[in-house]
Amino acid sequence: MEILIRDTPEEGAQVAAKLFKKILSTRPQPVIGLATGGTPLRLYRELIRMHQSGELSFKDCTSFNLDEYVGLPPEDERSYHHYMRSNLFDQVDIDPSRIHLPDGCAGDLRQACRDYEKKIKEFGGIDLQVLGIGANGHIGFNEPTGSFASRTWVKILSEQTIKDNAIYFDDPEEVPRHVVTMGIATVMETRHCLLLANGAKKADAVRRMIEGPVSASCPASILQMHKRVTIVLDEEAAYLLTFKDHYKWVEGNKLDWQKYD
Repeated sequence: MEILIRDTPEEGAQVAAKLFKKILSTRPQPVIGLATGGTPLRLYRELIRMHQSGELSFKDCTSFNLDEYVGLPPEDERSYHHYMRSNLFDQVDIDPSRIHLPDGCAGDLRQACRDYEKKIKEFGGIDLQVLGIGANGHIGFNEPTGSFASRTWVKILSEQTIKDNAIYFDDPEEVPRHVVTMGIATVMETRHCLLLANGAKKADAVRRMIEGPVSASCPASILQMHKRVTIVLDEEAAYLLTFKDHYKWVEGNKLDWQKYD
C-alpha cells in the first residue's frame, strides 16, 4: 500500500487528481472505475478543472461505476446515475456510450449483474478504480462479513450504512435496503486502486484497513493484498495510524518518478 497524507481534503484531492491523470496518460483507451458519495466530490471537481484548463481529456475513456441503488431509476435525483451526470459526466468530454453503471431497475437483477461483469471483461478490465471507505470499513457496498470472493451482485445494506446514507433522503425510511455493487473480487482484479478518506469519522476504519488484520469484518482490509493501491488521507482520517510518521517518511524519500506532486 502507498499511503499519502495531506493536511486537508482539498490537498488530497489535488494529489489524487494528479495520479488519475498520470494513469490515464499511460493507457491509449483507459478504463476507469468510479465511486459516488461525499468523498469523491473534491476529486471530481479537480478533474473537471483540469479538463476545462486543457490538462485532461476523457474522450478515450470507458467508465464503470461501483454501485447503484435497487429500485431508483436513472432520472431519480438520489440515484448514482444522476450523481455521476451532475458531478462529472456532464462537465467533461466522456462519450456517453462508454459510460456504464449497474442497472438497479433491471427486470432480472441477477442477469444484469452477470452482464455487468461480462462487460468489464470485454473492455479488458479496469485500469484505475476510485474507492471510498465506509465508517464500518465497506468498499463499494460490500458490507462487513461479506465474501472476499464476491462478484457484482445484489447486496443488502447494513443498518449503519442506511443511517449514514439517510442524509441524502428526505426520510430515512426512503433509503433503499438493496443495492447492486461490484464485488470484492471484482475490485481486486483492477490494476490500480485509488482510495480516498477524509475526516475523523473514517479514522478507525482507515486504521483497520491499513494496519489491522485482513478480515471480512473490515472489507477494505483485503486491499492489503492488492498489487497496487494508493490511499490518500487527510490528517483527521490518518490520526489513529500507528505508523503515520513512517508513511510520511517513505513518501518523502521516493524517487522523482514515483512522486505525484
